[in-house]
Amino acid sequence: MTTVYIAGIAMTVFGRHLEIPVHELAREALNCAVKDANCKISDIGVAFYSGMTQGFLQGQFSIPGQVVFSKIGIDSIPIYNVENACASGSTAFNLAIHHLRGGSADVALALGAEKMNIADKLKAFSLFDAGWDVSRADEHYQTLVKMGEGVEVPHGSESDRPYSKFMQIYAAFCRHHMKHYGTTQRQLAAVSSKNHGHSVHNPYSQIRKAFTIDDILAAPPITYPLTLPMCSPLSDGAAAAILCTEEGLKRIGADRKRCIKVAASVVRSFSHRSLEQPELQISRLAAQQAYEQAGLGPQDMSVAEVHDASAMGEIIQVENLGFVPLGQGGPSAERGEFTLGGRLPVNPSGGLESKGHPLGATGLGQLYELTTQLRGEAGARQVQGARHAIQENGGGLQGIEEAAVAIHILSK
Repeated sequence: MTTVYIAGIAMTVFGRHLEIPVHELAREALNCAVKDANCKISDIGVAFYSGMTQGFLQGQFSIPGQVVFSKIGIDSIPIYNVENACASGSTAFNLAIHHLRGGSADVALALGAEKMNIADKLKAFSLFDAGWDVSRADEHYQTLVKMGEGVEVPHGSESDRPYSKFMQIYAAFCRHHMKHYGTTQRQLAAVSSKNHGHSVHNPYSQIRKAFTIDDILAAPPITYPLTLPMCSPLSDGAAAAILCTEEGLKRIGADRKRCIKVAASVVRSFSHRSLEQPELQISRLAAQQAYEQAGLGPQDMSVAEVHDASAMGEIIQVENLGFVPLGQGGPSAERGEFTLGGRLPVNPSGGLESKGHPLGATGLGQLYELTTQLRGEAGARQVQGARHAIQENGGGLQGIEEAAVAIHILSK
């Protein structure tokens, strides 16, 4: 199988960029990635653009990639638009890898960009209503919410302000986990406190403020057991990766010492499993496939970035990735095992909860963090001696799990 490398990668600061158009965010990410790879835009043979908000929020329902790229210096080459919910950026990355392995190009670009902050915040939140089968939305909602039945909800733990319906789904996942494994709200707060603490050291993070566990428990509620700091914000931003084969690296004259190998790239879709089949969860199966591709196991990972649109997401995914047995994600987080300096640092970037979650750029932002870690360039958040890293990025809902999941393993 053709070996593929990350030659250059970059991201903008994620946050509220009300005055910056989406193409300017994309331009910044592209120019920095090209500089990082020591190449020119004209060296790129194929480009994959990931974004899912331009149609709904800006009216650009068709050819968003061609429109954005036309403004930032990319034309004539094949351009593909990728929309796979919150896993869009990672899916673009996966498709770029397959294109290179197919021999059609030796240098490829994966770029994701979103501008989610608009004056009408209710409209922005309603975007998430399309993240499942809209023809069966009420049925799906009732099925998922029932997962959380049987857990007493304290009075005053529901926000009276608008928020994404997906947070109610995450809360149902939380309550199901609490009911079956004894996970506590304090353990969720420990995850959130850890990630916000990491974000203080990340100059690209949207929220750079530390919170204690008690701060997070006392924060405004969203829906039990989630409080505001446990949930990702609406974010604007962009991220880009330049991928190369061996021939591509030679052609552009990349610095081989800073090139990171893509050891595994897996995208999987949902299955019709039942709640009584956690061993068949989509992320678990994708991770097993990725470990097999890379010839590595969970014990070999030095650092991980996982999809924590809420703190519960991290607990679920550290279990699915095989770092701890089912039900042990919360206690392990509370013991500090996933904190910088702990057994296996998870989300040293601050995660989606604090770094931000500009949907189409999110997965590429995770890969930026892991590449930076493997290069030894992460500064105060550096995981010492990092050699292998794993990313998990999910999107949408189908049945009782994510509609799509991408897993990547990177090696120094």
